[in-house]
Amino acid sequence: MRVKLKKRLKGYRGDFILDVDLTAEEGNFITIFGRSGAGKTTLIRMIAGLLNPDDGFIEVNGKVWYDSNRGINLPPQKRNVGVVFQEYALFPNMTVEENILYGMERKDEELLEKLLMLTELTELKNRKPQSLSGGQKQRVALARAVARKPDILLLDEPLSALDIDMRRKLQEELLQIHHAFSLTTFLISHDFSEIFRLSDRVFVIDNGKVIKEGKPDQIFVQERLSGKVKFSGEILQIKKEDVVYIVSVLVGNNIIKVVADPEEIQDLSVGDRVIVASKAFNPFILKS
Repeated sequence: MRVKLKKRLKGYRGDFILDVDLTAEEGNFITIFGRSGAGKTTLIRMIAGLLNPDDGFIEVNGKVWYDSNRGINLPPQKRNVGVVFQEYALFPNMTVEENILYGMERKDEELLEKLLMLTELTELKNRKPQSLSGGQKQRVALARAVARKPDILLLDEPLSALDIDMRRKLQEELLQIHHAFSLTTFLISHDFSEIFRLSDRVFVIDNGKVIKEGKPDQIFVQERLSGKVKFSGEILQIKKEDVVYIVSVLVGNNIIKVVADPEEIQDLSVGDRVIVASKAFNPFILKS
């Protein structure tokens, strides 16, 4: 997939040009990261065909969706995308099952059952949105977006309004769906732990331009530790490298990598709260 787009925008610092050129491999989970007003949602809306760029092109799986020079601009219904925003946008007069079926081009009972199972909505399929929790509504919105068998799944901070436990559960379900349907997924997120758990690649946008791209640990990891350090954080990843382990810990808005031996990581797992401290300039990790 190749996206090269320009759009003049108004920001809190005045007018600026969203000028993005990015390439994503099919099947990757991509996160778009940046401060509010950087142009992230505008980019997602232009890919979906909900907003017209000023210039550029979009090509997905060899098919051109938009090309300003050739006058090509496929309408949203002809772009094979699924979109989930923060607002659930469910039909209140339809049941869970009917909302999901609405996303399909033609009724597919096997796909419906698979989506209901993956999103844990099977027991709720005959209920209407007003009787659902926020997390359940977001599951329905996600299932409906995937029901159309999209080439691209676009997610604009879909989990940001949920509490941390529900968000973590839906992150796991989202990753399951991403892999189960071999999707190319774009997520807008400000949540560092979410980005680290889900993403294959991150594009950082600032003032309309991509200023960094790479794997999450390449973008966000802070590896420098001073001589006297004591941090509290959450384990995001434990990775074996040769005879040692690299433990990635979320501390505030930074991710710190700590080298640990097998004994140190015996009772540690992803999600644990830990203390990262230093002793004689060598960082070590303790379960808190």
